[in-house]
Amino acid sequence: MDDVVRAQESVRAYGELLAVAERLEALRQLGDDGVEAHTTAALHAVRFAATILWRTVPDVPLPAYQQDDERLLELAAHWREAALGLGEFAPQRPVLRLVGDDTPPA
Repeated sequence: MDDVVRAQESVRAYGELLAVAERLEALRQLGDDGVEAHTTAALHAVRFAATILWRTVPDVPLPAYQQDDERLLELAAHWREAALGLGEFAPQRPVLRLVGDDTPPA
């Protein structure tokens, strides 16, 4: 692949990741009952991807967010749980009710 085309596509992909991160942040703020865990996990994953790509993209600014190594390890655990539906990401179990026969005995 031509180096110029690679650079252009890298800049484009980086910009798209930043745009997705902005949309996820806006979506995260729309929750009526607090911040939704899945959206937050996706937001941090996209930001992480942008940070990784940033190192290879010429002449673009550093993302406006940064995370230390410990925080990235913590986030990786959350991403695993979100992907596998574990912990706080586990689907809600339905509430079971006992249903009795309300007809009077004959």
